[in-house]
Amino acid sequence: MFLMTTLFAANSTSMFAQTGNEKKVLIAYYSLRNGNTRVVAQHIQKTVGGDIFRIETVDAYPAVYNNVTAQAKKELESGHRPALKTTVPHFDEYDIIYLGSPNWWNTLAPAVMTFLETYNFEGKTIVPFITHEGSRLGASVTDMEKLAPKATVLKGLPVRGGSVDSALPDVQKWLKEIGMTK
Repeated sequence: MFLMTTLFAANSTSMFAQTGNEKKVLIAYYSLRNGNTRVVAQHIQKTVGGDIFRIETVDAYPAVYNNVTAQAKKELESGHRPALKTTVPHFDEYDIIYLGSPNWWNTLAPAVMTFLETYNFEGKTIVPFITHEGSRLGASVTDMEKLAPKATVLKGLPVRGGSVDSALPDVQKWLKEIGMTK
């Protein structure tokens, strides 16, 4: 009995996403060059467990940030959806999807739009988190609702890019406020 209790305690974070009646959790995010949004995704995973998935485009964005924002603006204006490198195995098994994106031009990164249009979110809960440099959530949450109309989209968390490393307490407070942790 002691061994089973010890094993359960050691694996409780990952088991949250896998056991019986528990909701299966996916933390999917797009982050330019493993940046700010990745850090927030890791904070969420430390708090709620679950599987993590990095959304990556087939074609990389330019190395210079101003060129990235110019390309993103063109993609958003034209409705272009970049192709993604990989897919989420067994996506239909997930109940709760924490979905992260940088705020580009007051909305989601085009790769996250592709992600939302790729999968069936009917009956799923989307929990948005957005990194920004002053524009907060912008229209990101509203745009998630439009792209996944059959999902329940919860209150999003904006995190300023320069403060992601120290944002764990803010992430934990937000998760408690929206009922995702005790």
